[in-house]
Amino acid sequence: MWDPGKYLDYADLRARPFYELLSRVGSTSPRRVADLGCGPGNLTKTLTERWPSAVIDASDSSPEMVEAARAAGVDARLLDVRDWVPAEDTDVVVSNAVLHWVPEHRDLLRRWARTLPSGAWLAIQVPGNHIAPAHTLAREVADRWAPELGGVTLRGDDSIDDAQGYADLFTDAGCTIDAWETTYIQRLTGPDAVLEWISGSALRPVRAALSDGSWARFRDDLKPLLDDAYPPRADGTTWFPFRRVFAVARIP
Repeated sequence: MWDPGKYLDYADLRARPFYELLSRVGSTSPRRVADLGCGPGNLTKTLTERWPSAVIDASDSSPEMVEAARAAGVDARLLDVRDWVPAEDTDVVVSNAVLHWVPEHRDLLRRWARTLPSGAWLAIQVPGNHIAPAHTLAREVADRWAPELGGVTLRGDDSIDDAQGYADLFTDAGCTIDAWETTYIQRLTGPDAVLEWISGSALRPVRAALSDGSWARFRDDLKPLLDDAYPPRADGTTWFPFRRVFAVARIP
């Protein structure tokens, strides 16, 4: 279960990679723009502003996110990204912070590159932070909680490639490719800032598996480890480095 409100607690920081990804898409008047994994719809609305004549095809696999997007005025539909098939007039595809949840996403990218129309743009961004302390510590604590989690585990996003890996994939598919990586030094505010950040994303499966009381105890186990790894500053803020991987491909 996704919590749109929790996800939007850091809306500005989560939005920045989206804008940097879209800045490399050169389409001027696309017929149809697909936003795969539209989330609560706050960023999807900017696609309409950029391309007002385009049909915006927004979808997400989370019922909660689709409901939030519709409430925000986005005509979103419930759809697993694995099941998406491009319409013949799809000229731009955007997948922002989605494909790391799909271990077989390389196969999806190859399939989309084969089926999108000539000249279409395919833009993806995936978090590449799975080996950072926040994620490795969360996995260690989740492993200790295995009996209460009932089989829920936090995987290490081993399917995520580096920028050169995606450059190779799209080049082999015949595309023109622009790929890069960025590590953002994010300044988080408030108590337990890193824990709050990952609670809205990486820890989502753990939260769904635990009762309120067990979730509070899980957080208590993880908090001191995160404080050691990401010491809060005297001004109450916390530096949180976050690596992201980008690829923008042009279909031949």
